[in-house]
Amino acid sequence: MNKTIILIAVVILGILGLSSMFVVSETEYAIKFQLGRIVKADYQPGLHFKLPFVNNVRKFDRRILTLDTPSELMLTSEQKFVNVDSFVKWQIKDVSKFYISTEGMELRALNRLEQIIKDRMRAQIASKTLVEVVSQERVNIMRGIQEAASIATGDEFGIEVLDVRIKSIELPEDVRESVFRRMATDRQKEANLLRSQGREEAQAITANADREVQVLLAEAERDGQTMRGEGDARATELYSKSYGADEEFYAFYRSLEAYTKAFGGNQDVMVLDKSSEFFNYFGNESIQ
Repeated sequence: MNKTIILIAVVILGILGLSSMFVVSETEYAIKFQLGRIVKADYQPGLHFKLPFVNNVRKFDRRILTLDTPSELMLTSEQKFVNVDSFVKWQIKDVSKFYISTEGMELRALNRLEQIIKDRMRAQIASKTLVEVVSQERVNIMRGIQEAASIATGDEFGIEVLDVRIKSIELPEDVRESVFRRMATDRQKEANLLRSQGREEAQAITANADREVQVLLAEAERDGQTMRGEGDARATELYSKSYGADEEFYAFYRSLEAYTKAFGGNQDVMVLDKSSEFFNYFGNESIQ
């Protein structure tokens, strides 16, 4: 009997000992309650103690969590519908505030977080055009949503929104075709403008080239005439000097030049009086 009582006492003491201890891991927050009131919430990872049947402990995830929000139609500033699919990275920063605001129900926090994200996203996209929404401006949109949502959820739930990412932005089927047609028209206008500018530039380049060619030809003609004039003047000077040095030799040399030019071809025929001065240096025998 005594052994039985001792064994029961040992079991009870063991149960009380085990129930008075709890372990907090590195990935958890722990809140200790006493009769429903928060006693302590700043536990570090490790082994901790509590009073059995007086204190109870609840644990919450300390890690970065993901909320995958369902896609939803939203309006741009041009009143165009886009189907936005996104997700959120969030983390509990103040576990006491989180518990008090949600009564410990994470689902309530997630529903509220989703609503806050959607409201901020609608506001951001409503202030942007369709081109801005699908371009690099999307980075600024996500940053703006994240900052606004983090402030709102931090004050209300003790949650920090670390990141908001838009996975896809798609046009509804009934709008997509008209948008594509408009984009094609815009691109065609841009292409026509570029072609027109290219033709204008080509015409300007051609005109400049033609003008430069005319200038170069005129300058070449001018330089050629100048050089010919200088050559003629030099030749005249040499002829004059030659004539002054030996008039008879000069006359003979000029006659030879005239003969060369007159009889340059095989079929040349000339009908002249044999007493003409042209034949002075031929001699009487050569012209009989």
